[in-house]
Amino acid sequence: MANPNILLTRIDNRLIHGQVGVTWVNHLGANLVVVANDKVASDEVQQNLMDMVLPDTIQARYFTLQKTIDIIHNASPRQKIFLVVRDVQDALKLKEGGVPIDHINVGNMHYAEGKKQISSTVSVDDEDIEAFNKLSELGVELDLRKVPNERGQNIMELLNK
Repeated sequence: MANPNILLTRIDNRLIHGQVGVTWVNHLGANLVVVANDKVASDEVQQNLMDMVLPDTIQARYFTLQKTIDIIHNASPRQKIFLVVRDVQDALKLKEGGVPIDHINVGNMHYAEGKKQISSTVSVDDEDIEAFNKLSELGVELDLRKVPNERGQNIMELLNK
């Protein structure tokens, strides 16, 4: 069982949008965007809206977390995968489920009541912090950055301020 060619995993509660569908895809040289999210996997309207953002040359797949865990190792080596999840809990479930995630780009986690803002685009609560700590303990590099040409920040340093 070969490891899938996952170029990058990104946490972005907007999933596929302009930054992801154009800027990041082009920067990475990805030819497949896999959105791992239980709700979106069964929401064709949302899938169609996200597909409209992607260039015609880029494919997208929308899987539940469990299906992603079950099939990611079947990916062809020529599939250059950009894995996108909605939140840090989904990323942790994938990692714990055996998806080979070594590096996560933390892009966008909206502010909500009970969350504290740690950057202009990322807000966290205790549950998020716990999941980030577990990912870090599992050896995952956690890089906060909106766009590829921005200097990244280690999210663990921001959480421990």
